[in-house]
Amino acid sequence: MTPTETALYLRTLPAIRERCTRVLDLATQNKLQYFEYHPENEHAVTDFCVQIIHKTYGTDYTSIPPHGRWRHSDAGDPRIAPLLAAWAASPAPPAPAEVAARLVDHFTVSVLLDAGAGSAWVYTEPETGENYSRSEGLGVAAVHMFARGLFSSIPDQPYRVDATALARLTPAALAEAFQVSETNPIVGLDGRAGLLVRLADALKGAPEFFGMEARPGGIVEYLKSKSTVSANGVTEVPLAALWHALITGLQPIWPGGRGELAGVPLGDVWVCPALGQDAARADEPGATLVPFHKLTGWLAYSLREPLEKILGWKFVEQAGGGQTGLPEYRNGGLFLDLDVLRLRSTPLALTGANGEAIAAEELGRDEKTGLPRVAPGHPAIVEWRAMTVVLLDRTLLALRTALPAPELTLAQALESATWAGGRAIAAKLREGGGPPIEIVSDGTVF
Repeated sequence: MTPTETALYLRTLPAIRERCTRVLDLATQNKLQYFEYHPENEHAVTDFCVQIIHKTYGTDYTSIPPHGRWRHSDAGDPRIAPLLAAWAASPAPPAPAEVAARLVDHFTVSVLLDAGAGSAWVYTEPETGENYSRSEGLGVAAVHMFARGLFSSIPDQPYRVDATALARLTPAALAEAFQVSETNPIVGLDGRAGLLVRLADALKGAPEFFGMEARPGGIVEYLKSKSTVSANGVTEVPLAALWHALITGLQPIWPGGRGELAGVPLGDVWVCPALGQDAARADEPGATLVPFHKLTGWLAYSLREPLEKILGWKFVEQAGGGQTGLPEYRNGGLFLDLDVLRLRSTPLALTGANGEAIAAEELGRDEKTGLPRVAPGHPAIVEWRAMTVVLLDRTLLALRTALPAPELTLAQALESATWAGGRAIAAKLREGGGPPIEIVSDGTVF
């Protein structure tokens, strides 16, 4: 492929699995720079996840909801259903397409606010007095921001997100909404605010996806235009259409400085130096790049659910074009904490395809916890995230057999087992339940 073709390929769903599988191939040869791979311990992950599933859902595997932001919005108490009921009972109830658009509006902003908040931050819900932290805290806070019209420019229409309101959002306004103070600090506040301001530009710049109102919910009409109706009357939407709209339409929101190929900004795509050992691919453009697109994937999972529930749509995946598991610290921590992945005490000395030494970057350490602490682009994090993607696929197959639940989806496994399991094992092993490797967050990746 040409550099431009490679850059565009790296923005697709198949590219995520393909490049992560290359990293797995190196792991099986003990050629990763920072990690040892111990597949003999994968049974421990399966067993742990089975226990988590049975504790929460028993054997009713069909009741497991998909992984999505809806769960975090309803942490502790239902919040989305009361909104839906209030809208339905209003003097002028919105049509189903507008209901779906409102939920797309809300979940889009909620997902983009859902990067690591740090272990010190807590959100206290005004109505209940309950405290929520991390992803749940961010999700609950986002519901209240949405309901009071923080993201709408039309005072008498609070339940919407539009470019005009986002463009004037300030870190101070976001800090107030998140209850940030000197004693309640949040990680990456400026990064989050900047992300939402850039979202305004993206919405205005892509009317083909987001409509003339420049709302995330405008994507409903775009996807409808790409749909077909099956013989049994079901509206079928290509998953590739949703992914294309998100990866293309939202491209301007990602911070600069993450690299590009052939002039194409890559977003959540990072260099994995260990891939430089492959002589057969040494001359390929971008041969050491691994795409993840975690927030885009999280957003796609989160938007599919309301579109399926409210409109009855079915998303259709092409061969090799399904969504991947999410390469973030809960899923990844599960495999590290249960010894499927083992961080080397000293990075492995590697040799490139042309005989050159592949330099190893040292891992930083957190002064308080003593845990490794590095930036998202550190090669160790890239290896960890790549292995997480492929290990999630392997865990899904193992769970389908162990439960047994042959119809279990990856979205269900993420919700009921790996994400919940990663949190559970972290709580057992570390005070505060933080990840085994700390990532320096800017509020735009994790």
